[in-house]
Amino acid sequence: MRYAFFDLDHTLLPFDTQTLFCNFVLHRHPWRIVLHAWFVPFALGRAVGVVSTATAKRAFLSYLWGMKRAHLRRLARDFAHDCVDTWIYPEMRAEILRHKHQGRKLVLNTASPDFYAEEIAAVLDFDHCVATRFHIGNIVPLRPALIGSNNKREAKIAAMKASVPGVAALTDEQRFHCWAYSDSAADIPLLEFCGNRILVHPSGGLKKHFPQHDVTVVTPRRPYWGKAGDMLSALRQMVGLHGERGPAR
Repeated sequence: MRYAFFDLDHTLLPFDTQTLFCNFVLHRHPWRIVLHAWFVPFALGRAVGVVSTATAKRAFLSYLWGMKRAHLRRLARDFAHDCVDTWIYPEMRAEILRHKHQGRKLVLNTASPDFYAEEIAAVLDFDHCVATRFHIGNIVPLRPALIGSNNKREAKIAAMKASVPGVAALTDEQRFHCWAYSDSAADIPLLEFCGNRILVHPSGGLKKHFPQHDVTVVTPRRPYWGKAGDMLSALRQMVGLHGERGPAR
């Protein structure tokens, strides 16, 4: 089998989907912004390095506290259709279609929560989705527990070997003919797993890691300028002040 592995946030689209989904939810339930008060101390702890990424990620989901699982699922499905599907980079959509046409299995491999990542994978016609899994239950708890580990760095490789048929059995030669897409140095293990590496607006650390002749760098148009613009967009999304849909194509 041949595969193409895609990161999600800042790779398929120009934003972090965790804040983008928050924006989507707050547009429908504005009162939930007050639940961010629970997240603030965890965010400060993460900023000074005393709180782990996984713990901060759990705390960030506090804005979903008390929501029924069925309603969360409807929101996730609508988010994938109405929001993510309009923000995806046209260049990345073309790559997805190219790999489909060439017979590769498409794998969305992301650190984002599974409850909406799986809906995104379905909308974009991926064959498999590997994401950070959360225990939601019938009602979303204040800090949903992780099932397993945060799907980041080497954990992405272990998770897709365990859950995507055929990946664990790939030989070095077969892996050489696979493709991987990412923007972040956290995905160096995923990129090194494949012979074809596409960097999307790569971070400085990611560009420095790979020799220039060993990767392809793509820079699709973004709706903001630089890291500061990205951070401002994320802040607006966290308080529900960002647009839901991408620009008309």
